[in-house]
Amino acid sequence: MNIQWYPGHMTKTKRMMTDNISLVDIVIELLDARIPYSSKNPDIDTLAKNKHRIVILNKVDLADDKKTKQWENYFQGKGFKVVLVNSVSGKGLKDITEYSKELMREKLERLRKRGRIFVPVRAMIVGIPNVGKSTLINKFVGKSTTKTGDKPGVTRGKQWVKIKKDFELLDTPGILWPKFDDETVGLKLAFTGAVNDDILDSYTLAVNLIDFLRKLYPDVLSERYKIDFDKTVSSDNVLRKIGEARGFKMRGGEIDLDRSANILIDEFRGCKLGKITLETPVDMFNEN
Repeated sequence: MNIQWYPGHMTKTKRMMTDNISLVDIVIELLDARIPYSSKNPDIDTLAKNKHRIVILNKVDLADDKKTKQWENYFQGKGFKVVLVNSVSGKGLKDITEYSKELMREKLERLRKRGRIFVPVRAMIVGIPNVGKSTLINKFVGKSTTKTGDKPGVTRGKQWVKIKKDFELLDTPGILWPKFDDETVGLKLAFTGAVNDDILDSYTLAVNLIDFLRKLYPDVLSERYKIDFDKTVSSDNVLRKIGEARGFKMRGGEIDLDRSANILIDEFRGCKLGKITLETPVDMFNEN
């Protein structure tokens, strides 16, 4: 299943980010805590070289706590400041401002000695589509400043957002990279809604999701849908069993597999299957 999605506005966004990077001292990168590797745009490391970096593992309320800790340790080991965030509840937001000021403390002190008493901390916030940037910023500000939505690509232009009088964020649209060399990366991005659902076959996506879940969380499907199956049952037949359990029948008694697929994907994204993370540092890099 070759998933590629790179609409034209992303090319413009990358150019805009490159043109504006000199205006900030810090780059704050949001990752989806369920797929920290797959949601990390490799272009950001090049864009943000020579800048202070903060990595936010967002949506921790949806992710496996034990695996989130592994990712926190991994990124800290790479020299990043790491913040665990639930952008809906606001958990972790205070740490973002504190870490930002900590990273800028020496520079701000030098500027104060030269007579520049008030210099706001300025940061660019970046991430893939649908990772929760707009929700996070709105929670920060306490009002609806940026557009939010369930579909990727809602934010289309840059905007400066004053979080506090001494802390400003340059919000940017969600951006992917032109080609996913690893097919599983594209799949994980599709599972979490980072690519447009309109370009995908929901049935095939759901069968692939079942493959992942059977490997990583073997009991989650049988527990959620009250179905029985063993290793010999194919994943498409597991999807059929889910449809049967939910009573998704069409005229003539056939199971509505498309509806079954959409329900499975929606319930995974909504955490109704439980807190799930689809990759660990060991999986990706053979590291703890």
